[in-house]
Amino acid sequence: MFRKKRPVIGVTGPNEGGGAAWFFTALSVRLAGGTPLRITPENPASIEQIEGLILGGGADVEPKKYGQERIEKSVLVKNKRTIFEWVLSIIFFPIYWIGRYFRSTKTAPIDIERDKLELTLLEQALGKNMPVLGICRGMQLMNVHFQGTLHQDISGFYTERPQIASIFPKKRVTIRQNSKLHQILGTDVCNVNALHNQAIHDPGKGVQLVAKELHTEITQGFEHSGFPFVIGVQWHPEYLIQIKRQRNIFKELVNNARE
Repeated sequence: MFRKKRPVIGVTGPNEGGGAAWFFTALSVRLAGGTPLRITPENPASIEQIEGLILGGGADVEPKKYGQERIEKSVLVKNKRTIFEWVLSIIFFPIYWIGRYFRSTKTAPIDIERDKLELTLLEQALGKNMPVLGICRGMQLMNVHFQGTLHQDISGFYTERPQIASIFPKKRVTIRQNSKLHQILGTDVCNVNALHNQAIHDPGKGVQLVAKELHTEITQGFEHSGFPFVIGVQWHPEYLIQIKRQRNIFKELVNNARE
């Protein structure tokens, strides 16, 4: 019986930390039918080794790359969790909790070597019309590549209560109808998690903003009009693997890589 090919999906991350993000992203890729390949500045890969690319979360993008000086940012406030949510964290996210609190991807405010690696891979992937998914920092880096800019600190968007950090789907976003992201998720509104303090300011060339956070209007998703599958999401779908529509993001990436 003929078996469908499992395309290799490159997953970028930092040299130190990021173990939890890698584990859950790799699991998401495997569940979607792909083979994940971990890529870091110390363990790079050539574009010929992969058929799809995921730019993962982590340290902030170097501000000079989009014409700004680095500013001091406020600290995210961790949201209080119910007993039920703690039980869920034990069931679904044991490795995440260890990784997030003891081996954070943000071992440094910025990671210049990682910026260089990812921007190179991104340019090469786009040149081959390869499917690309940007997650959180990855989405921001993609926008910078397309000559867009970022908000270095989004705390000013939250006037009634402070911005929170939570792996649970506590942020509601609206999805533009008829967009690729709308087709993938199968909805025009959904709840997502939040682990970021930066966001897109000016969209880059060809970047279409297709998802926004309800009330604040912070960009939560984009796609590029010039490529079959170039999508960025501000949230972390790899930490929402219990939700089918979030797994569909990886499934669509793998399907495009296979084709």
